[in-house]
Amino acid sequence: MSEAAVVLADAERTDLSDLVDTERYPLADFAGSRMQDVIERVRADLDADGCAVLRGFMRADALARARAEGRQLAQKTFYSSARVNAWFTRDDPSLDESDPRRIFMDRTSGFVTRDMIPADMVIQQLYVSPAMKRLVAACIGEAEVFEYADPFAGLVQNVLPPGTCQPWHYDTNEYIVTMMTEKPDIGGEFQYCPNIRSAAGENYGRVGAVIRGEDTDTPKTLRLEPGDLQLFKGRYSLHRVTEVGGERQRHTAIFAYSQQPGVVGRLERTRQLYGRVSEAHIRAERERVERADGLLD
Repeated sequence: MSEAAVVLADAERTDLSDLVDTERYPLADFAGSRMQDVIERVRADLDADGCAVLRGFMRADALARARAEGRQLAQKTFYSSARVNAWFTRDDPSLDESDPRRIFMDRTSGFVTRDMIPADMVIQQLYVSPAMKRLVAACIGEAEVFEYADPFAGLVQNVLPPGTCQPWHYDTNEYIVTMMTEKPDIGGEFQYCPNIRSAAGENYGRVGAVIRGEDTDTPKTLRLEPGDLQLFKGRYSLHRVTEVGGERQRHTAIFAYSQQPGVVGRLERTRQLYGRVSEAHIRAERERVERADGLLD
């Protein structure tokens, strides 16, 4: 292969030293004490707080490339504006007006879906790498994690232009992995409420207090920098991204892995987020079995 040859996403690729700061995160020596110390720290942070960050995960030159690619990808963004509640469910007039399920917030954001992200781009190379999957699996205490079978999700770029935000919500996946590639001039801060709900219940009273702005003590603010890798328990921790200001957009790569193969996103949520659905979504919705934890979304 010549030096000018394009490096494609390779499902068998284990050497990420040209993308990841392997001096800080020695992925090739996974069983070594330095890497195991990192993993233990991440596990402890996830257990205690539902959130962990690997600061400076990306090499500076790779991050610069990912930033440039993100700006290029942003031209393909599907933008949607809607009023949604934290569960992406429809209004239920039978509930009391104070119920948080009846609190609808303005959501205007954009996504570039996986089918639009070329195989040679940095975030695609990271997403499919066995080294990345092994790292994520170890950090969340699983033997293995899997890429989504969803043709749109799994890997997406979230784009937040100035004046937009992501209001309070939960993720469908128990864990989510993200990396900001472009930081806005103002705002765009990640705020979250660690483990505010659980399989035991939705905790509507406390959740409602946060959403209504009555509880300002529970939410934590995490200041992320481009190139930081974040692992987050998004299914149990209510979270949002505050409004972006200034001139620059906020770009974040979202790496979604599942603890079982074959995961496809819900039909209605896919339509809301990406503006389209595929035959895979329609088929999966017909065959869907409700999740065992019984949570609303």
